[in-house]
Amino acid sequence: MHEMEQLLNMGFPHELATKALSATGGKSTLKATEWILNNNNNNRPPSPSPSSPSPFQNRLDLYFHKNPSDPQNPKTQIPSSPPKSSSQAPLFKRPKPSPKSSPPSQPLSERMRPHTIDEVLGQDHLLAQNSVLRSALNLNHLPSIILWGPPGTGKTSIARALINSAPTSYRFVSLSAVTAGVKDVREVVDEARRLKKQSSTNGSVTRTVLFIDEVHRFNKSQQDSFLPVIEDGTVVFIGATTENPSFHLITPLLSRCRVLTLNRLQPTHVANLLERAGRDEDNGLGLGLNFRVRVNPDAIEFLSLHCEGDARVALNALEIAVTTAAARIANPQLNFVGGSDGTSIENSEIVAIVTLDDAKEALQCKHLAYDRAGEEHYNLISALHKSMRGSDPDAAIYWLVRMLEGGEEPLYIARRLVRFASEDVGLADPAALGHAVACYQACHFLGMPECNVNLAQCVAYLALAPKSVSVYRAMEMAQKVVRESVGQNEAVPLHLRNAPTKLMKGIGYGKGYVYTPDHPSSSQKYLPPSLEGYKFLDWPPLTSPDDKLFPFSQRN
Repeated sequence: MHEMEQLLNMGFPHELATKALSATGGKSTLKATEWILNNNNNNRPPSPSPSSPSPFQNRLDLYFHKNPSDPQNPKTQIPSSPPKSSSQAPLFKRPKPSPKSSPPSQPLSERMRPHTIDEVLGQDHLLAQNSVLRSALNLNHLPSIILWGPPGTGKTSIARALINSAPTSYRFVSLSAVTAGVKDVREVVDEARRLKKQSSTNGSVTRTVLFIDEVHRFNKSQQDSFLPVIEDGTVVFIGATTENPSFHLITPLLSRCRVLTLNRLQPTHVANLLERAGRDEDNGLGLGLNFRVRVNPDAIEFLSLHCEGDARVALNALEIAVTTAAARIANPQLNFVGGSDGTSIENSEIVAIVTLDDAKEALQCKHLAYDRAGEEHYNLISALHKSMRGSDPDAAIYWLVRMLEGGEEPLYIARRLVRFASEDVGLADPAALGHAVACYQACHFLGMPECNVNLAQCVAYLALAPKSVSVYRAMEMAQKVVRESVGQNEAVPLHLRNAPTKLMKGIGYGKGYVYTPDHPSSSQKYLPPSLEGYKFLDWPPLTSPDDKLFPFSQRN
């Protein structure tokens, strides 16, 4: 019985618990406990003394804490402050606020930002001792840079850590291209010029670092506004972007800044960051809580492996997992204290244990990095195309699923398959084009998600099909000749011209043409005189009996 088990966990004897449930109807743990407290005080679990504290009182007080305004009515809530009795060890220890602590209203990912370069995890290729950034810090001369990388890899953190790690003070101004405009930038620039002029008069130059987050959202004219102030050194420009700078930033801006690429964080880096959040008493998981938090290693491992190298995703999920664990303490009717449910009492303190199930519930599902209009769109379709070209159906199907799960339009993929059937399979298997066209029609009829199997079948077929780029190369060579040769406008030979009128026939149109079906062995020239004997299509002759019967059979 649930009520009986809960009373036993509170420390009451089995006989007393049975009597209390019988007296109260056996349906309410609260009523049974009230009956015990009011009618059987001699059998109540003993109160702890200073010399020998009892864990039973801690268990009981977790469930029933009397309201000061109504001593007769126990409440099933966690006390908001430690008990004032000097003879009893405090049940909760609220962390003492630190002068450097961040406000609890900030998310954990914001509170755990590194303060110096040495605290940054990952990106060792940018932060090594002989790197550009380290050398710039040693010389106290920060360059203008563009930080390009996936979300949650530390772009903003590195920018702020650079300022905090510099030998002398920099004025750091942060703007977001999502909300800021040219007016905001102009105000920062004007202030930077004023401070620069004022500090130069005093003999010390104060430089302003202008950090623009999501800089790719600025249009061309807005990006132009940065050029003169970067050129004359009014500001040190640091831009952060998740998009390929080659596509979204203007060339003059790129020429004035050094582009530094950030990589996705490795699971070990994310795990270290999560463990740091658990240890940090000023800004970590315990900030603002009246109980301690412990995270199981398997929960940390799960989050670090499934956050796709995004530290922000991992920290936010961990914070949500702590909320789930805390709910078990706030509502003891849901779980029992001291078991494997994620709560325990250690040294008279309540400890919320974040379990693997909490981490899974918090993360739900991992985010697929895909942008139907961005660089990742072209990266994945390129990976799909090259996997089919390399005859690897497993890789091809994997990249196909990545695109579909990311929300790609199935007809776009089907169009690419139609192109591939002629460009890479070509004459080695002419039936491939029919399969690709049929796949496109199936996607048009069915749509997602039903058409996913049609795409997978076509992708597998094209990957396994023999390959020939002879038609593709013939087209390229013919285009080159047409565009570059002197005979690109050379007249069509008279014997190849049609003669629908007597005048044209009298001029010589069609004269000398041999009708091939009647004379299959005749030799006739079809190219212009300047290109006679030129070969565009490199297709091997038929050499085996099987090839004569099936000239387009699948042969390597």
